[in-house]
Amino acid sequence: MTKAEIVQALYSKVGGFSKKESADIVDLVFDMMKETLGRGEKIKISGFGNFVLRDKRQRPGRNPQTGDPIQISERRVLTFKASQILKLALNPKTAEELAAEAAAGVTATASE
Repeated sequence: MTKAEIVQALYSKVGGFSKKESADIVDLVFDMMKETLGRGEKIKISGFGNFVLRDKRQRPGRNPQTGDPIQISERRVLTFKASQILKLALNPKTAEELAAEAAAGVTATASE
């Protein structure tokens, strides 16, 4: 989904806004997210997930073309962890599967 599609969806579903106002709202939300992450704060959207900025240290690496050793510079990376609600929406399980897991004592793994 592109930013233009998000603007169109907001315009169509919410109503009461012009396309320009819808685009301004979407831009404002993205700008607020950028500013918040830029300050090193995390963003938690209930029912959707968490955006967290992590600092990676400088580390040794290897040039994949030549095989020469190089230093990978320190940097900040953005990670996203989906909420359980989003995971269930993307991978719906039947009531029978949930009951079978509960009876077997199966818990969610770290890879999910």
